[in-house]
This record gives sequence, C-alpha cells and structure tokens, in this order.
Amino acid sequence: MLRVLIIDETQARAEELSASLIAAGHQVAAVWSSMVNLTSHIEAIKPDVVLIETESPSRDTLENLAVMARDMPRPVIMLTNEDDGGIMRAAFKAGVSAYIVDNLDMARIKPIIDVAIARFEEYQGLKSEAALARQKLADRKAIEQAKGILMKTRGLDEAAAHGALRKLAMERAQPMAKVADDLIAMAKLLL
Repeated sequence: MLRVLIIDETQARAEELSASLIAAGHQVAAVWSSMVNLTSHIEAIKPDVVLIETESPSRDTLENLAVMARDMPRPVIMLTNEDDGGIMRAAFKAGVSAYIVDNLDMARIKPIIDVAIARFEEYQGLKSEAALARQKLADRKAIEQAKGILMKTRGLDEAAAHGALRKLAMERAQPMAKVADDLIAMAKLLL
C-alpha cells in the first residue's frame, strides 16, 4: 500500500482522486490545495508518491518540485490540461515522473502510479551511476595530478609515484583519492 499525497486546488477533484486511490489499494496521506511549503510538508508526512492535479503547472509549482526532487526525491504524477511540449519538458526536468494530459480515467490510476514509480526508480539509478562516474573521474584526475607532483618534486617515474601514493594510502587506511587530494593541497601550500 502506497501513501499518496494529493495536491489539487479543486476539492471535488481531490475527493474523486482520493476515492480512486483508495479503491486501487493505496492510502491518501494528505490532501492539500496548494504547493506552498511543499518540502516541509513532504518531510512531515513522507508520502511514497505525490499526485498533483492542476490546470497548468506554474513556474512556482515547477520550482517547488525541483527543490523537492533535489532534497527529497519521490515519484511525482502531474495531471493537467496543459499539453504544451515546453511545459511538459520543464515538468520532467523539475522531477515529474508521469505527466498526464486531459481528463484521467480513474480506472487507469494504478497503472499510471506503477509506471511513474518505475520511471522514477530508473531515473534515480541513472543519476546515481552518473554521480559515481563523475566521482571516479575526479578521483582519477586527483591521483594523476598527485603522481605528477611526486614525479616532479621527488624525481620518481610514474610507477614509483603510483607505488608511493598506494603505500601512503595503505599506511593511512584511506582511499588513494583522499591521499592524492591531501598531497595536492599540501603541494599548493608549499610550492
């Protein structure tokens, strides 16, 4: 059972969405009529999914979603009448997992939630892989720079510089990248 937060300015639509979610086996964590203080509300109730019904997503809505996606990511489904491609792309960029245009057939709510969760999980996985790749590249660059410093200042060849870095990392029980960063910082201070 998923906990779903509904954000909808229209109470009648929110009630219809609530009934459909409950019928689909989900729990309605809360119903709000506005995006004001979204991150603090998300932090307080910790919904599994956020479902937003809006005529057209405003810039403020998209900015609030972007902050939420950065600080407390979770699947977001946006139901709207706005079929503008630019707004749709902006919504996806802000963290929306599913963007549904036109009236929603309430019988489709469960598969839409399932797709939004799958898309969200895939995106989070890709984001993690990209962050790991960036970190590995930064570590590699630091190690190469530190080896260059050792080669220049101590007259070592590349293999010996690598061995010295690895030995120091083992002695300190730290990753080579951390030792390389420390050596680079010290070299900036001394050279």
